[in-house]
Amino acid sequence: MGGLDGISPKEFIANFFTSFMSELVRGDEDPATVVDRYHTPDIVQVADGHLMDRAKLIAHTRPARKHQTGARWEVHEAIADGDRIAARYTLHFQTSKREGSVDVYFFGQFAADGRMRRAHMLTRAVPVPAGDPGQLPA
Repeated sequence: MGGLDGISPKEFIANFFTSFMSELVRGDEDPATVVDRYHTPDIVQVADGHLMDRAKLIAHTRPARKHQTGARWEVHEAIADGDRIAARYTLHFQTSKREGSVDVYFFGQFAADGRMRRAHMLTRAVPVPAGDPGQLPA
């Protein structure tokens, strides 16, 4: 992990989520260890009005290890101001039961070491194209 030094906000966000999910899903470490590597102990994450602290975030990640088979972050735009980043991205995901895409509007604050301290996200499921129920958007 590292801060924004020498990296664009778009690349930072893509790397952050890709690395976090990869370590969580493909690694053997306890999910709490992975969460702590990417988030400060006082993490507060609000997604669509649902608040998650560290304990809730860890509980939320455990099913991902069992069911996630793939994910890709398509960062459309991102800007940074000091330790804060605003980004608009699409998460394309596959699980053992389905695949889909979610548009995300992200507003976050990061510690100097690159760990997430605060995050507020608004999401919207991307509709599956008619006649193509199992196709993952490019």
